[in-house]
Amino acid sequence: MKISIITVVWNNKETIKDAIDSVLDQTYNDIEYIIVDGASSDGTVDIIESYGDKISKFISEPDKGLYDAMNKGIALATGDVVGILNSDDFYIDEFVIAKIVKEFEEKKVESVYADLVFVKPDDLEKTVRYYDSSYFSPQKFAYGWMPAHPTFFLKREIYEKYGIFKTDYKIAADYELLARFLEKNKISFSYINEAIVKMRIGGASTSGIKNTYILNKEIIRACKENNIYTNWFMVLSKYPKKILGLLKK
Repeated sequence: MKISIITVVWNNKETIKDAIDSVLDQTYNDIEYIIVDGASSDGTVDIIESYGDKISKFISEPDKGLYDAMNKGIALATGDVVGILNSDDFYIDEFVIAKIVKEFEEKKVESVYADLVFVKPDDLEKTVRYYDSSYFSPQKFAYGWMPAHPTFFLKREIYEKYGIFKTDYKIAADYELLARFLEKNKISFSYINEAIVKMRIGGASTSGIKNTYILNKEIIRACKENNIYTNWFMVLSKYPKKILGLLKK
């Protein structure tokens, strides 16, 4: 089984090496690693190019934002399964992809996801919050819940069948995509009960009151577009569970 991993980046020389190394250090061999850079000018491109042919495919050109870049990566992917690893994130150890492949092969599913830990940017061993994807079920999209997207791996044929990211979303295109796949179109899935990705806190979906408002507004829109009934009260009800994630470190 061939696995395509996509990393999109723009001016992130501080952390891109951690993401790349975590992919290249995997024990599983059949990995196609694709990096889509948004015409970085801070030295990011030099770091990526220093890896030479260890990077399967690399493009650097202007894009229309994060989700447009992800779509470019998906278009380049040739693997049986596709995963997306953000440039601020990294796999928790070298066995992650082997576990993902084993889950696909044993469970015969179309998608696999797991847990994630948020860490401090200046202390990668310091867990700030634990994202427990076991809370998730497709019915919980209505309540603002989704599997941790950086842990989500998907058969490439699903993108071909049901579409890619909607680029008119600012923050929640990943939420809309997963709602479209898992709830509207009922694709099969399996959950691995452990953390497989570390994410530095401070991204667009994890910081700021304004971004939180935009995120929840787009979640409601995503539910509406995928025929999922919800309202503001239902979506905001997820926050007590998130507080529990602060305690599970």
